[in-house]
Amino acid sequence: MLHGKVLIIDDSPNVLSALEILLSSEYKTVKTLTDPNQIKTYAQLDSFDLILLDMNFSASVKSGNEGIFWLTEIKKIAPKAQVIMITAYGAIDLAVKAIKNGATDFVLKPWKNEHLISTLKAAYLLKKSQAKLPKQSTNTLLTNRPNIIGDSKALQQVLLIIEKVAKTDVNVLITGENGTGKELFARELHYNSQRNNAVFVNVDMGSISENLFESELFGHVKGSFTDAKEDRIGKFEAAHGGTLFLDEIGNLSLPMQAKLLSAIQNRSIVRVGSNKEIPIDIRLVCATNSNLEQCVRAGTFREDLLYRINTIHVEVPALRHRERDIVQIADFYLKSFTEKYQKKDVSLHVNTKNKLLQYAWPGNIRELKHCMERAVILNSGTTLNANDFNLHQNNTFSAQNPIRLDEMELIMIEKALHEHDGNYSAAASQLGITRQTLYNKLKKAHNDK
Repeated sequence: MLHGKVLIIDDSPNVLSALEILLSSEYKTVKTLTDPNQIKTYAQLDSFDLILLDMNFSASVKSGNEGIFWLTEIKKIAPKAQVIMITAYGAIDLAVKAIKNGATDFVLKPWKNEHLISTLKAAYLLKKSQAKLPKQSTNTLLTNRPNIIGDSKALQQVLLIIEKVAKTDVNVLITGENGTGKELFARELHYNSQRNNAVFVNVDMGSISENLFESELFGHVKGSFTDAKEDRIGKFEAAHGGTLFLDEIGNLSLPMQAKLLSAIQNRSIVRVGSNKEIPIDIRLVCATNSNLEQCVRAGTFREDLLYRINTIHVEVPALRHRERDIVQIADFYLKSFTEKYQKKDVSLHVNTKNKLLQYAWPGNIRELKHCMERAVILNSGTTLNANDFNLHQNNTFSAQNPIRLDEMELIMIEKALHEHDGNYSAAASQLGITRQTLYNKLKKAHNDK
């Protein structure tokens, strides 16, 4: 747990509850504020390390200008605080404007818990490092260096390729099995590039519906369709000057592929409902777990698009091919989760390490992370033994580790949140309880620790 102080400013009680629960296990002090008008008189505002600020507070106003105004007020009172804007997709252009006005970074709604935590940790570490350095400008978008752990030969070969390619602007295709951490390598590429002070925009292509594809990627103008109540920029414009990461690109339909190809070829986009071409300057990085060459032969992926995105190909090795790294990664997550769940120091028994090394890890690093989290939650001692890991039945609970009903309940909640990428509504629905009940149970569990 970090000893930082976090203030969350948002007019939505649900947002405040979700963020307070999430961040209370990461930071020593987490406070919330629903009314931004209290900012000017808020006690010791300048003592906070991180301030999460919503872009919109009035129900009838969605311009985001309120966020810009309150950002300015915060920077007057607490100039050293790292301010992270919380914004819906439609206000992403204003979020970029906010960065130019002193914000450190922005997080899109709905957020992914891991990304939000990573963003805040990077901002917190930046604040601490600035305290030790001469005064310098911070009006650039923060990009946190990812945690790529290990020294296996397979990993070092990939990192060597990334180091060589990073200094160029060529398009890169990253492939690998599910759970291998392709996004981490994309961020490493960005970190080592000449664009590392600009934005890294991550787009999950598999989550974009076909009818919203153009609006999401290229933006739209007011009135271009029924819900287009204002001009909005797309992800290409948001990434201008930085890196655009298109994850799961193999999931695109052929019509969507054609539109993407046109933007890449022309280095420009046209917003939906407009005829004006807008030039874009991006570094394009794509990722997929599909074999795109097989997809080309099957007629489900355009060959010309593959050539465009595949100037350099980076294959991320599966965890089973990084045997030397498995224990290092396990130790990293062990330390992370013991801090998160406020457990005493826990170590891996030598038999446990052997068991981890002998397992094939079909789910790769994501599966290892989940196993370590489950083991830490269930463990009440100082050592994780081999029988704490039922690697072929990760979704069952062993009778060898009896636990209380409230502990089982917490495990089920954590599991549901993990399966739904931190989506509280989806997790609550799966568990058959209301969203507010989920918040209350989590808050009680954290208070009881």
